Amino acid sequence: MFYGYSVLKMNSVGEGCTDLKREYDQCFNRWFAEKFLKEDRSGDPCTEIFKKYQHCVQKAIKEKNIPIDGVEFMGPNKEKPDS
Repeated sequence: MFYGYSVLKMNSVGEGCTDLKREYDQCFNRWFAEKFLKEDRSGDPCTEIFKKYQHCVQKAIKEKNIPIDGVEFMGPNKEKPDS
């Protein structure tokens, strides 16, 4: 059974990335509710949207000179580091 939850709608770090963020959020939430919670692990329909969003955010971070030294980025098909 899926229990509804509220997701805070935040803008992206880059104003130009907010629409991509919302598109990815919608895709992920739909996949999570309709596939993942029903134990259907086949495919990842959001990967391309995520990649576009990630590229946009990385560009915005560089343009705003936000220090990210030592930060590791996670994404589709990346392993979590051992802790």
